[in-house]
Amino acid sequence: MIRRVALGAALVVLTASGCGGADSTEAPASTLTVFAAASLKNVFTGLEKDFETANPGVDVQFSFAGSSDLAAQLLAGAPADVFAAADQPTMDKVVQGGRITATPATFATNVLTLVTAPGNPKGINGIDDLDGAALVVCAPQVPCGRATKKVADAAGQTLRPVSEESSVADVLTKVTSGQADAGLVYVTDAAGAGAKVTSVPIPQASAAVNTYPIAVVADSKQAETAAKFTALVTGPTGRAALATAGFGAP
Repeated sequence: MIRRVALGAALVVLTASGCGGADSTEAPASTLTVFAAASLKNVFTGLEKDFETANPGVDVQFSFAGSSDLAAQLLAGAPADVFAAADQPTMDKVVQGGRITATPATFATNVLTLVTAPGNPKGINGIDDLDGAALVVCAPQVPCGRATKKVADAAGQTLRPVSEESSVADVLTKVTSGQADAGLVYVTDAAGAGAKVTSVPIPQASAAVNTYPIAVVADSKQAETAAKFTALVTGPTGRAALATAGFGAP
């Protein structure tokens, strides 16, 4: 009788350990942290499902903000796996700081446009028609701010904004919320805002074409998975999504 109990107990142990072995073969969930320029939010979140479907067990977590803010965080040691910036000078700072050692890949271009409240109630027709308007732009250290300076110089204008924001998303919010009459944002942000704004094309935008680079962070603990994400962005699926959103080819 004692031998039968012992045998039964042994079978239970073996069965339990067998079940545990099956579970242990499942790949543990991993998080891929992507730092990306605010202007990439719609495209990258759209690509998230495709990537996670193709890479089971991977959870993509985004941090969207002004590229300069993200670069500062990286240089201060913030953990991340991928960085996508809105211009090359910002990426260069992170490379020079040693957080990125691989050669970044360019994957898109973008230009600025003026946006106003729906219907353009102030009758703003261009960058030389902003006198008396409450204008909002990006701060000079932000990629869209550097582009704004180039556009203004090309137009021979000195802009007098009522505020300078840390990201293009903040500029757009100021206009859509009625806090500003006009703002300089990327054409992709204007397109994404739809009927919330009226876009006023500016010929001088061609003087400031921003090129977007992406790279795997040097100390990423998910380097192989991070490389797959950059490949998705730079590959056919990413290019198609970017084109649909209004980005130009690199």
